[in-house]
Amino acid sequence: MSDEPARLDARSLRDLVLDAGSWQSWDVPVVRPEVSADYARELAAAAERSRQDESIITGEGKLRGRRVAVVAGEFAFLAGSIGVAAAERLIAAVERATDEGLPLLAAPVSGGTRMQEGTVAFLQMIGITAAIARHKDAGLPYLVYLRNPTFGGVLASWGSLGHVTIAEPGASIGFLGPRVYQALYGEPFPADVQTAEHLAERGLIDAVVPHEEIADLADRALRVLAARQTWHTDVRGAERPRPEDGSDADDPEDHRSAWDVVTASRRADRPGVRRLLRTAATDVVGLSGTGAGEKDPGLLLALARFGGAPCVVLGQDRRGQSMSAPLGPAALREARRGMHLAEELRLPLVTLIDTPGAALSREAEEGGLAGEIARCLHDLVILKAPTVAVLLGQGTGGGALALVPADRVLATANGWLGPLPPEGASAIVHRDVEHAGEMAAAQGVRATDLWRAGIVDRVVPERPDAADEPNEFCLRLGRVLGEELAGLLGRDDTERFRSRLHRYRHLGRSPS
Repeated sequence: MSDEPARLDARSLRDLVLDAGSWQSWDVPVVRPEVSADYARELAAAAERSRQDESIITGEGKLRGRRVAVVAGEFAFLAGSIGVAAAERLIAAVERATDEGLPLLAAPVSGGTRMQEGTVAFLQMIGITAAIARHKDAGLPYLVYLRNPTFGGVLASWGSLGHVTIAEPGASIGFLGPRVYQALYGEPFPADVQTAEHLAERGLIDAVVPHEEIADLADRALRVLAARQTWHTDVRGAERPRPEDGSDADDPEDHRSAWDVVTASRRADRPGVRRLLRTAATDVVGLSGTGAGEKDPGLLLALARFGGAPCVVLGQDRRGQSMSAPLGPAALREARRGMHLAEELRLPLVTLIDTPGAALSREAEEGGLAGEIARCLHDLVILKAPTVAVLLGQGTGGGALALVPADRVLATANGWLGPLPPEGASAIVHRDVEHAGEMAAAQGVRATDLWRAGIVDRVVPERPDAADEPNEFCLRLGRVLGEELAGLLGRDDTERFRSRLHRYRHLGRSPS
């Protein structure tokens, strides 16, 4: 009995995902140049076997009532290979989706480009990629579902460009097919490398999703990705912050010491980004990895909505960080993927800072940690999308600094920000750790101090500690984030960007 996953043809998959009766084909009859007799026979046999005239079907339908464009491969037609005619159909559909402002769902399945058409077929991947690039440049969502198998030029073009990329369970996915590898190198390709599950584990795709769950995930993703145009309606009726939730004008006077705040932020039972999303967000879709083979458990990347307002979330995950596995350069490269996603789709970006510090190790140095901090700072400062940073807990060193620059900076009452753990600062100044509390006070790390220094715009109360009221705290922060996001979405982009640059140009300087 074969272990290969059951294969759905393009029509069956389409009908499973889209609303019943909503499909409208965009395909027009294929016009081919004169081909060899052998190739003509192959094409005729493929058409009879697949009941299609090419390896691509295109059209539109509705997904939970939302109009979407679809391009899907058909493996039964010459192993889903892409030649000139298939590429023309695919490109025309992508261009139409772009012109009509539709989200695009792609379901590749292919052995690669069509060998019978040689180099000209191989080069079609350039035109396909250009069409996808124009679609994304227009701020339109592109979702990809990789099927079994997806190889070669198809994976190296439209299969790897999704804002969200998922795959079917057990799917074989890779660049060089195992049969070609064995013919070239005389040995089998290493087992279990070219599988959907392995790619998800390595951070190359976002998730492995069975067929029956595609529609739900795609619907949740599009509720966020396509919400830049609908947010006005989406935020109506959302619960707004209460007077006791804190505002810009509230003086967050705190009689506790800085060391008390630091200690509270380190409580093991303090709610983190996962609890916040689970409690206070809707339409959450977790993304995974850099898309380039790296994944760090210290960072959570997701799409979500707070109070109906859409956003990309970059959350430092306290559960995924420890002294033995601190936040590393891969986490910051994953963060930059989220920044790029927000930029492309004109979505607000929320960064949630909660880290005891970035990795100090040979691996971190060789992985370019300092450079990644610099590139995060660069990307965040010039990001055209609206940005909100939240000091959710510990805000230590470069790992925190990398996600701080924002249009609006919030802090929880027990959130803090400092260049080093107070113990480290004490070691530098006093050559011991006994002065950690003194150093925390002197450096002004508390949310209260940061608000008075103009570093933080708003402090979200804890009563008295988020760990003692996790649900209430998360709901409170969720209400505040919804209001902040709606406010940023309503601001003029140019004015907002100038204000951000002015803020960091003059931070800490006396007015002249």
